Amino acid sequence: MNIHNAKPPKSANPLTQASSQKYGALPFDQIHTEHFMPALKQGLEQVYSLLDTIQSNPAPADFANTIEALEFSGEPLSETVGSFYAFLGANTSKELSALAGEFSALLSKLSNDIYLDEQLFARVRKIYESKESLNLTPEQAKLLEDQYQEFVRNGALLNSEDKDQLREIDKTLATLSPKFQDHVLNETNAFEWLIESEEELEGLPESIREAAAHEAETKGKKGWLITLDAPSYVPFMTYSAQRKGREKLWRAYNGRGFQDNPNNNEAIVLEIVLLRHKRAQLLGFPTYADFVLKKRMAESPQQVMDFLDRLLDKARPAALKELEDVKQLAWEMDQIQPDDFKPWDMTYYAEKLRQKKYAFDEEELRPYFSLPQVVDGAFELARRLFKIDFLDKTSNYPVFDPDMKVYEVFRQNSGEFVGLFYTDFFPRPSKRGGAWASTYLEQGLFRGKEVRPHTSIVCNFTKPTPARPSLLTLNEVETLFHEFGHALHMLLSRCRYQSLAGANVYWDFVELPSQLMENWVGEAEGLRLFAKHYSTGQDIPDDLVEKIKKSKRFLAGYYTLRQLNFAFLDMAWHSQDPADIKSVPDFEHQATKKCQIFAPEPGTNLSTAFNHLFAGGYGAGYYSYKWAEVLDADAFEFFLEKGLFSEEVSQRLHDHILSRGGSEHPLELYKKFRGREPDPDALLRRDGLI
Repeated sequence: MNIHNAKPPKSANPLTQASSQKYGALPFDQIHTEHFMPALKQGLEQVYSLLDTIQSNPAPADFANTIEALEFSGEPLSETVGSFYAFLGANTSKELSALAGEFSALLSKLSNDIYLDEQLFARVRKIYESKESLNLTPEQAKLLEDQYQEFVRNGALLNSEDKDQLREIDKTLATLSPKFQDHVLNETNAFEWLIESEEELEGLPESIREAAAHEAETKGKKGWLITLDAPSYVPFMTYSAQRKGREKLWRAYNGRGFQDNPNNNEAIVLEIVLLRHKRAQLLGFPTYADFVLKKRMAESPQQVMDFLDRLLDKARPAALKELEDVKQLAWEMDQIQPDDFKPWDMTYYAEKLRQKKYAFDEEELRPYFSLPQVVDGAFELARRLFKIDFLDKTSNYPVFDPDMKVYEVFRQNSGEFVGLFYTDFFPRPSKRGGAWASTYLEQGLFRGKEVRPHTSIVCNFTKPTPARPSLLTLNEVETLFHEFGHALHMLLSRCRYQSLAGANVYWDFVELPSQLMENWVGEAEGLRLFAKHYSTGQDIPDDLVEKIKKSKRFLAGYYTLRQLNFAFLDMAWHSQDPADIKSVPDFEHQATKKCQIFAPEPGTNLSTAFNHLFAGGYGAGYYSYKWAEVLDADAFEFFLEKGLFSEEVSQRLHDHILSRGGSEHPLELYKKFRGREPDPDALLRRDGLI
């Protein structure tokens, strides 16, 4: 149910009023689609008024009246924008999706109006050029540097003609990304496969059958309903013995945005990459990747390619050997010829090989991974490492879906309020796929006082049924800990400025806290925090824990190669002039040739449903997942050396990374935490590739 689309009461717009909720929580139950545009326009008026005040200030430009004033000028919009994109991602509707393009266009125009304003830039530039004499704190110096670079990177040094061209490019780009994402969601929701014969369920565990039957029942149907949502798609591809069924599902998933229908994204992909390239060249960069990487730890496309090639050199031979092992099992089990082995066979037979090698079936783990217990385990880990408590206060706060929960977070020793933490775990037609973390209210100065963050994690986990709670796969447990790591980065922030707080860091550093948290799921001490049988309460057996540890490197080469495939495709789209690219599938095939271990299948395409690249901010940045894995592998070795719950290491992590946001260059923060630069071989050691 889309609560926010119900007819609103005759009352003031909740987005333009100060929240009456505890800690200023957003009144999600009062917010409706028709509130957003009036609130946005009112907020824009207030922002433009603040900008006029800065611009026309007769006093000489200084840090307070210009740099800090610009930092705080976005406050009238923050709650409207935060809630809009929360709804758009997790509880959207046709009306809200239709609004997204206009919403993005107005925000893009505001950005242009700020960064292309000559008088504002003149004030910022004057301060920037005298920064050595200002005696600024490190965080103030970083804010000044970031603001100056934002002006330059958004066209402040361009002539008037080029500024006009930049405005048009940004205006168009602002409408294309929401449209791309909407098309992918439409395609995902459009596919429903109602299975009415038990024969077609061959191989599926009882928990998956039960979930599929429950999904069918909720939609008034009899049978078992299979969808493209992850809790349905992934288990089916992993366990279904029906090869034709796996192929049907795989083609539907991998054909999203690539069919001859109104949701086709091919033209949008080509237009986005062309406009990004033109924008980068206007700003003096050879390619969009050069532009993006100027503000990354990896500073150039060449450095990224060298990094990816180094991983490829180790991963590809391992992946090919692993693939041969899987193909051999497929032949032994079902006489599938190696030349006839297809992408929709990989997950199924890989799971069979895992079971054979480790006497380990992931379905054995589900009873020990009850969602409530896993959440409690994540909280317990945070208690031990960072001395914070999570208190369920859902009944005290408004939410936009009944499945959401709200927690108040406090420091154990002082009782200091840390922030609000929201969870939203289950699929629904109004929610896009995947998992993510976001903030509704950033930590830092807001309306004249320091506020604590309101953050959320959003996932698409297996739903509970009348017979049992939500029981997660090992991958889903890792996903929860991953997103929880992002949330901790936001919650533990202690910065002065919101734009530098929490996860507002270089893109190839942002995944360090999230990926680091996943490591505890692979260790016995971490599993003991939560892995108990949902019905008996018994701890997970030692033999299962050992099997999890032994299987962590299973298909490490294959899964590394899969991530490299995504990263090379991203770099190919964004590190050359795309003007001559006419065919999305032909270009994709050439770009990923060195990572391919399966021939391309007709009617399927990766780019046309690649939300990360074309709707999620990862353009020229997908490599950052592997980059951050190097950091997290090296950081976790520190815990392994000192102890998984080491107070010394966790305090250093808190003080030098989690609480510092983007207030310093990430490499400097990492060196303060680790005492040295990261070891590039840490990831290869963890994966067993060296």
